[in-house]
Amino acid sequence: MPRRNLISIEDLTRGDVELLLDTAESFLPVLERDIKKVPTLRGRTIINVFWEASPRTSASFDLAAKRLSADTLVFRGSALGDPHGEALKDVAITLDAYSPDIVILRHPSAGACRVLAANTRASVINAGDGGHQDPTQCLLDLFALRQSLGRDLDGRRVFIIGDILHSRVARSGIMGFKMLGMDVTLVAPPTLLPRGIEEMGVDVRHDLSELGDADVVYLLRVESDLTEPGAAYLPSLREYARVWGISSARLRPGQRLMHPGPLNRGVEISADAADGENLIASQVFSGLAVRMAILYRTVIGYSDGTATREAL
Repeated sequence: MPRRNLISIEDLTRGDVELLLDTAESFLPVLERDIKKVPTLRGRTIINVFWEASPRTSASFDLAAKRLSADTLVFRGSALGDPHGEALKDVAITLDAYSPDIVILRHPSAGACRVLAANTRASVINAGDGGHQDPTQCLLDLFALRQSLGRDLDGRRVFIIGDILHSRVARSGIMGFKMLGMDVTLVAPPTLLPRGIEEMGVDVRHDLSELGDADVVYLLRVESDLTEPGAAYLPSLREYARVWGISSARLRPGQRLMHPGPLNRGVEISADAADGENLIASQVFSGLAVRMAILYRTVIGYSDGTATREAL
């Protein structure tokens, strides 16, 4: 099969993204059947390689492949050894011996997916590489929004709040949201914003005074190590929660609240907001349909929008 990598949102056009979301929507009936399986990728081999722990993403990709009847292998954590030990090129050569059609990689180093792609015949899908990109998270977020707000997202305004500096989710999200015509505003303390981020065509704020203008409030996890001695990103998590944390009281009716998980309750999101009306569960559900669509399109290509119905 022709190689079709998905390493960055930049690997896709707007037409590609819309086709992937349409394909994901066509898979929704499969997920509601008694037997939730189709023979679409029977005989294909898909390998999940997760150097970083991510039970939800790994399980989502593994289940997506099985729903499409592919053969799967999963390598996680200690079974892979030190991610900075054996050269990724050598790992790629080892994986290539299994003749996989697709390798899905999560790795702590930015650029790892491009190294893998240069040393395997398989298609490579990025499940998160360091601080670089997480394109499938962006696609499932767009799908969840389209299911909630409608197919046309042009002109909708999304506020991304939290640790922008270290977030691959934010980088992919900015590109994907803007690609579908959304206006993006970043909200964070100055220490958690990359220099020159405005060059990506986003607005930047340091407080929540304009939060009411957002159609979508997208929260990023804030880690405790940002307050450790020597880090100097935040005075304390309590101070972050007071100034930038989101509770139900800070949201207006109709705003869509999102979070890629795992939640850090009491820091970036309050318990009442986490347990109230939001799109967080929808994001998780969307992940399965979207990753099925990504695997399917990686095999058959992006040109034929009718092929999915025939495959089902």
